[in-house]
Amino acid sequence: MKPETDTEVAPPWRRWAPFLLTGVAILLAWTLTPELLVPVEEGGHYGFTSLLPALTTLVLVFFTRDVVSSLFLGIVVAGFVVSNVNIIQGFLIPSLATESFAVILLVYLWALGGLIGIWTRTGGARHFAEWAAVKIVRGPRSAKVFGWLMGVTFHQGGTISTILAGTTVKSVTDQQNVSHEELTYIVDSTASPVATVIPLNAWPLYVAGLVVGTTPLFMTEQEAVSFFFRSVPLNFYGLFAITMTLLFALELLPWEGRRMREARRRARDTGALDRKGSEPLAAEELSRLRVPADYRTGLEDFAVPLVVLVGVALTGVIGPLIPAIQAGQIELFLAGISVPIAEAFGLAVLSAMLLAIVKGMDLKEVVDGFVDGCKGVTIGAIILALAVTLGTVSRELGTANYIVQTTAELMNPVLLPALFMFICMVVAFSIGSSWGTYAVVFPLAMPLAYAINPDPFYMSLAFGAVLGGAVFGDQCSPISDTTILASLACGCDVMDHVLTQLPLAVAAATAGAILSTILAAVVL
Repeated sequence: MKPETDTEVAPPWRRWAPFLLTGVAILLAWTLTPELLVPVEEGGHYGFTSLLPALTTLVLVFFTRDVVSSLFLGIVVAGFVVSNVNIIQGFLIPSLATESFAVILLVYLWALGGLIGIWTRTGGARHFAEWAAVKIVRGPRSAKVFGWLMGVTFHQGGTISTILAGTTVKSVTDQQNVSHEELTYIVDSTASPVATVIPLNAWPLYVAGLVVGTTPLFMTEQEAVSFFFRSVPLNFYGLFAITMTLLFALELLPWEGRRMREARRRARDTGALDRKGSEPLAAEELSRLRVPADYRTGLEDFAVPLVVLVGVALTGVIGPLIPAIQAGQIELFLAGISVPIAEAFGLAVLSAMLLAIVKGMDLKEVVDGFVDGCKGVTIGAIILALAVTLGTVSRELGTANYIVQTTAELMNPVLLPALFMFICMVVAFSIGSSWGTYAVVFPLAMPLAYAINPDPFYMSLAFGAVLGGAVFGDQCSPISDTTILASLACGCDVMDHVLTQLPLAVAAATAGAILSTILAAVVL
């Protein structure tokens, strides 16, 4: 009789299938790629082959559940599309040798990992969880509601929200046997969706810059920003996603999907926060406590770095508020928002280090905790580097341009808002970026909607559909930095998060599309 093992040996066809699929994609890239006649910046693309890198990655990642190899093979396919197989010089180095990726690496990965690593030495996060369990949390349900409230509180959107909320809440939910799939869904679904519904952040100004001058409704930036705020009630995906997440936290949803239901039951019944065989992004270094015997853990070990982090970040929001109030111009406030997130994380890590030293911990012990934390996010750094590269590849190939142009013929006045939403869902899911999707779709969608019906309510329907659809795609895509960082902050397997979140997000998107279609029919 064969001995039992925890690892199931994959059949030969399953081990070779990814290479076969990649080979087919390379063959298609070689034979079907047309000559680029119009620059990508002007709406050009490489036809169907513009989709091949993202499509290869998405198929592989769902088939193999291996994000690293899927991303890498997608980039390899891109090299054959542009006839440059030297992907290191062609894609990796240009994508990673940028200031934006340096900030991601230093702040969201090393500073985050280092801060959590220090907390494993001071016991600060665990102490906070125990305090919250007594003062705030009474069980898994209230722990999830606490996570929802933190997600709404940190409503800057995207990476900032996921990291702040996940870092704050994970220790609390772990204590209450809340699965990492549940927590990551709550954190991810209260990041970008909240940012579009409570837009006291940089989102309105960014979108205004894309749509200003495209129709008579947006002739100035102030008009575009005002229109963003007026369209918030018609951003159905954002509203439904936030509401469904709250109902999910309260365990009042009648349906949550088979995988999510199994994750919840597993965590409650067995205490296993992750699926057997999963590969959480947070390594053991980020969860194993190694508090020195003579160190007295206190609530300040968690609270001081967090207060510094949030306080410094909020200076970028509060700073422009007083001049805006005096001038009576909301756009002045929005234009002045610049969250100093790098400084916030750096000072938070420094405050955690100094506090531990002041309380008697050896400098070497503090530094060892920081280093262990950085090592714990290594896999996250690799995945994010490849995701950033694939995003750059998609932009260079004109992937979004191709999707938008090939669906233009399907336009119908009543179905237009829902179609805008669907297009944005596909584009953002393919390229892993809501803002990148906005940059492509908004300048095309708004003039088209205005030509069909210039009624402001109809325009708001179309506007809200683009807002929500791009957020859905970004939130659910396994190659999105938001998805990856939410999984990292909450200690979840990326594909476990994607597969458990997807049914709930699709339900919210479907409800939003149906409602926008009904209202469009009424207006027309």
